[in-house]
Amino acid sequence: MTNKIPDNFKDLLNKKAFADLATVMPDGTPQVTPVWFDSDGDQLRINSAKGRQKDRNMRARPAVALAIIDPDNPYRYMQLRGTVSEITEEAADSHIDELAQTYLGTDYHKHEDDETRVIYNIQITPVSTLG
Repeated sequence: MTNKIPDNFKDLLNKKAFADLATVMPDGTPQVTPVWFDSDGDQLRINSAKGRQKDRNMRARPAVALAIIDPDNPYRYMQLRGTVSEITEEAADSHIDELAQTYLGTDYHKHEDDETRVIYNIQITPVSTLG
């Protein structure tokens, strides 16, 4: 186990792969959501709407885990654990459009007037891989 993504798994950061994000509910049970993500090189970034369950969980309990499965080989994956190091609304609307371009090939089409988008920067701690 390492705190860095191994070079031979960094390609998963550039593929159209989903991450399964695990957060912790108030009662201590896990909650898992598939999410779009990107990376700034050192941290993973995800985007959600303020007030959703994963938002509430990460604000109260910033420890998270993610599993990223290679879309070309489901037996190849990496598991990352980490801590939400920053939560920001700055540039979150443009970030969700960037993610939608990657995953859908178009801007995000579900912008809601009453919705506040948020970026969560996740500092990676242990990384384990298989495949």
